[in-house]
Amino acid sequence: MDLAAFQAQMRHLYGERDAERGLARTFAWFTEECGELSRAVFRGDDDDRLTEFGDVLAWLASLADQAGVDLAEAARRYAEGCPRCAAAPCACRR
Repeated sequence: MDLAAFQAQMRHLYGERDAERGLARTFAWFTEECGELSRAVFRGDDDDRLTEFGDVLAWLASLADQAGVDLAEAARRYAEGCPRCAAAPCACRR
């Protein structure tokens, strides 16, 4: 599933409920999911990581939708290489 289709699916599944919740509360849920992802990355198993990455992606899609951001368009920023130095892999000084 590509990003545009995923964002559309999240809008279809949860868009009305997420809009009622509002951007600030949706962002709070997103950050909570990021915390769960952190635990899964460092203490979980493969199934935990798969679940939490999916949840973070779903909440990110909801946030983007509420903020009027097309995730596929946002991702295109990286299509040609690093947005800062334009190299692939990135050649920016650390």
